[in-house]
Amino acid sequence: MSSPPSPSVAKPRFILAVPTRTELNACWHLGRLSNGMGCWVVWFPLAFSMAMAYHAMPELAGWYVAARAILFIALCCGVKCLIMTIDDILDADVDALVERTKDRVLPRGDISMARAWLFFAIQVVVGIALAYVLLKPYTLFISMWVWPLFVIYPTCKRWMSFAPIPLALMFNIGALMGWSDLAPGNGSLSYVLGEASAAAGRTPWEILLPVFAGCCFWTVTFETVYQHQDKADDLAIGLRSLALFLGRATVPVCALTSLAFGGMVGWGFWLNGQGIPAFVGLALGTLRLLFGLRTVDVDYPRSCLQYFLLTPGVGLLVLLGLVVDGVLGRWNAGTAL
Repeated sequence: MSSPPSPSVAKPRFILAVPTRTELNACWHLGRLSNGMGCWVVWFPLAFSMAMAYHAMPELAGWYVAARAILFIALCCGVKCLIMTIDDILDADVDALVERTKDRVLPRGDISMARAWLFFAIQVVVGIALAYVLLKPYTLFISMWVWPLFVIYPTCKRWMSFAPIPLALMFNIGALMGWSDLAPGNGSLSYVLGEASAAAGRTPWEILLPVFAGCCFWTVTFETVYQHQDKADDLAIGLRSLALFLGRATVPVCALTSLAFGGMVGWGFWLNGQGIPAFVGLALGTLRLLFGLRTVDVDYPRSCLQYFLLTPGVGLLVLLGLVVDGVLGRWNAGTAL
């Protein structure tokens, strides 16, 4: 039996040499900068949190909330780029053996491993600098809870079947960050150290944690279906995945996680006093997940990809419901938008 092919090796270059056009293109693909999917799945939970804060705090100006939300689109794209880069670096040997990923830039040798690490390091430095400048200290502190997972997650399929769980924790930390970014009184280091009072600026964990948990169930749902694209290769090379673990039970289990998404996020909405439009948007988003499961064929990779591509639509439905709810609530109360 012949051994599997090894990844191509890029020609060694001085680590700080001016990048070639091929290397620049490789960096573009390492960060998935041509694909906005990862950006939106990171941004939507944060946007939910911001929209809920807008509903709960009449003193927040709508233009300010919108401006912060738009700023976070760029930041979330940066986070996605960072996660995708380290994932490709740590998984380069595996990617070379998987049909769907064997033509990525590291396996085919478009950039050396050392230069890919340099690209990652640049992203880390720039990302931390931007976060320090643009985020409130308490919001930055919350984001730091998942930083170790950026490096742990790419290794997960080598030693456990539940990689969608750490991925969900990474992707959905924004559900805890959005409110704290907008709330007054969360900007001082003393708040981070627990010395601020529980009055103005308090982050309502009893509301946000159910939303965070619900969004994690959402990620587990679409990522588990997505993993089925690679299950034959994963099985052949000895990797684990939730898709392999669940097998034919994937659809019923993902139906339960879809309902858990709707239930947990809905619980957070109820605790926050959201109105009918928010629940309508959430119901439509949950139904979109469930109806997609009725037609998905987990043995057909194209079908799994099509289900994954439903994700931004789900987030958009929920967010639209929250925005309409917030605007109508202020309109009816005679409060400035």
